Amino acid sequence: MFRGHSISRRLTLMNMAVSASALLLACAAFFAYDLYTFRANLERNRSIQAQIIGANTNAALAFDDATSAESTLSVLRASPNILAAAVYTPDGKLFAAYNRPGVVDSGPPPPIPAGEMQVVSMGISEMKLARLIVLDGKPTGIVYIRSDLLELQGRFLSYAGIVGLVLVASLLAAWLISSLSRQTISKPIVQLAGLANRVSREKNYGIRASQAAEQGEIATLIRSFNEMLEQIQQRDAALGKARDELERRVEQRTAQLAAANQELEAFSYSVSHDLRAPLRHIDGFSAVLSQKYGPTLDPAAQQYLGRIREGAKHMGHLIDDLLNMARIGRQEAIMKPTDTRTVVNVVIDALKPEYEGRHIDWRIKTLPTVECDSGLIKVVFANLLSNAVKYSRRKENATIEVGHFMEAGMPVIYVRDNGAGFEQTYADKLFGVFQRLHRTEDFEGTGVGLATVRRIIEKHGGRIWAQGKVDDGATFFFTLKPSGPGEVNHA
Repeated sequence: MFRGHSISRRLTLMNMAVSASALLLACAAFFAYDLYTFRANLERNRSIQAQIIGANTNAALAFDDATSAESTLSVLRASPNILAAAVYTPDGKLFAAYNRPGVVDSGPPPPIPAGEMQVVSMGISEMKLARLIVLDGKPTGIVYIRSDLLELQGRFLSYAGIVGLVLVASLLAAWLISSLSRQTISKPIVQLAGLANRVSREKNYGIRASQAAEQGEIATLIRSFNEMLEQIQQRDAALGKARDELERRVEQRTAQLAAANQELEAFSYSVSHDLRAPLRHIDGFSAVLSQKYGPTLDPAAQQYLGRIREGAKHMGHLIDDLLNMARIGRQEAIMKPTDTRTVVNVVIDALKPEYEGRHIDWRIKTLPTVECDSGLIKVVFANLLSNAVKYSRRKENATIEVGHFMEAGMPVIYVRDNGAGFEQTYADKLFGVFQRLHRTEDFEGTGVGLATVRRIIEKHGGRIWAQGKVDDGATFFFTLKPSGPGEVNHA
């Protein structure tokens, strides 16, 4: 009954409910006690009247004088609650009777148990009492009295009226007391709740609640609330200071990063121009030396010369790969819906010179249309498919599969081969720069391609991972955002 009300109303209702409950319980106990005592008094009074009538009718019973007995019974007219009275002989015959006008005779009296002097029966509207008339220890007759309970009913109505008046007065007093108590109990709590709502809404932790004059739980609550606001304000100030310091440091790091990028661009330019020329000279003069003086050199010198040319070419490829990776990092992705199946077909056509003379079972399955930079995604497939061709060349029947599946509403594209594979323990090293899991003598490469692939995938907000087993192939998975719900090209 108290849900959905303010604390002031709850206190008022609680006080009124407690007062009403206590008053009703007290009145119920008092009424029950009064009802018990009134009934006992009524029974005692009727028993005394029956004894008096019995004593006055003994002689009439002895001389069979019914007129005298009726005269004795007529005295009961003075009692307005007596409905009827009668005297019966010991064998149950009516000897004399008195009935109030309009009262119907109710018949013989109830039997009196052996060893008892009287029997009492209490009904809803009347009480019946039958008592033995005894003379010299022998029963000479029975007195039977019926009386109404109007006095008891009137008493009950009087009590009900008194209880109602007292209940109204007590509820009014409880309401007045609750109204006064709200000034010291509920009002500070309501004010504190309003202040908490204001602090939450305005995020102003400098507000303070006024301290209550009295001591107790409310004063402790207000004091604790103010202390909490003080702590929050101090932490907020500390967070603001830390945020400002962090922003300052970020600006410094950003400036340092910009300077580093400029130095990196300058280094890239230097690599592109200053290192390429010496490498071309090394390769060119080595070629001239091999053509002009090769036949006159001993085999060991010819082998050394070949290694010089291979090293120069490898260094040139490495420089090109690093420059491409740096260029991709600075390049802004131009996102548009791209059919990855078309990109894969273009890359496979471009790789034909690398697997000419070999049999490769290309299994190109359904691929999705994704929102991406078509040029960058072409670089991804070029690296992954080129690796698949390279690491499966020792297989007589090479198989390369490209497909996709859905996971958590995102398409996962994969490139699988049955080539050399790798140890799964070192899978996290595949995407690092210069990280290789195979010897250069077995499989050529610079160790930059997969690092470039990871940079492109992360630029698209996706991720890439790999699974493999030595001599049992490898599978590379990556995710990209789809261009639309369920939009997939079937081919």
